[in-house]
Amino acid sequence: MRKKIVAGNWKMNTTLQEGVKLAEEVDNALKTVEPKCDVIVCVPFTHLASVNAVITNPQKLGLGAENCANHKSGAYTGEVSAPMVASTGAKYVILGHSERRQYYGETSETLREKVALALENGLTPIFCIGEVLEEREANKHFEVVKTQVSEGLFNLSADDFGKVILAYEPVWAIGTGKTATADQAEEIHAFIRSTIAEKYGNEVADNTSILYGGSCKPTNAAELFAKPDVDGGLIGGAALKCADFMGIVTAF
Repeated sequence: MRKKIVAGNWKMNTTLQEGVKLAEEVDNALKTVEPKCDVIVCVPFTHLASVNAVITNPQKLGLGAENCANHKSGAYTGEVSAPMVASTGAKYVILGHSERRQYYGETSETLREKVALALENGLTPIFCIGEVLEEREANKHFEVVKTQVSEGLFNLSADDFGKVILAYEPVWAIGTGKTATADQAEEIHAFIRSTIAEKYGNEVADNTSILYGGSCKPTNAAELFAKPDVDGGLIGGAALKCADFMGIVTAF
């Protein structure tokens, strides 16, 4: 059975002190519930080691980074490598987020290198795909996500692909307050799963967790998560308040 997952993406938010406090709040909240999903917080690089230190039960709360470099080491001032991320105790890394693609020009070639290094260092990639508004309105969303999945990941063996979590982000819904309907989310999640099945077979496709990432909130999480191909969420703004984040976690 594929895993149900709720992962927070803090983006460029919180100071170190604020981030540690938020992580402690989530960690404490998880002590009082038995979540029916894996729970992950993906935090800025500066926070990783300190947040890892305050997680009391790594079985209940996983830690991830928001990115990593496409090089293992070297003269790349300001970059943070997959081995560095892994050395903090993090187990996950978000790769290919739409903001990284849009603002920093990340390409499928770059992302293939990042995925390989993440896997090599024992990190689970949370690999993001999704279309912008113009592509959705032009009815190109299926074509876009199929290209992003195939160009970014289909160089992997079936075994390595099975270690990747996918996150579908309708870019037009991120931070805009707009949300894909549960039916829209299910439609494209099912399409992504069928695309994986064409390449790797039904067993691999059935075991791949596909998260929804586009203004998922406590008010709409249960409806989204009830869909058979929506395996959880990659949560932005709502991950910055413990109560909101836990409201999504407990939506399963």
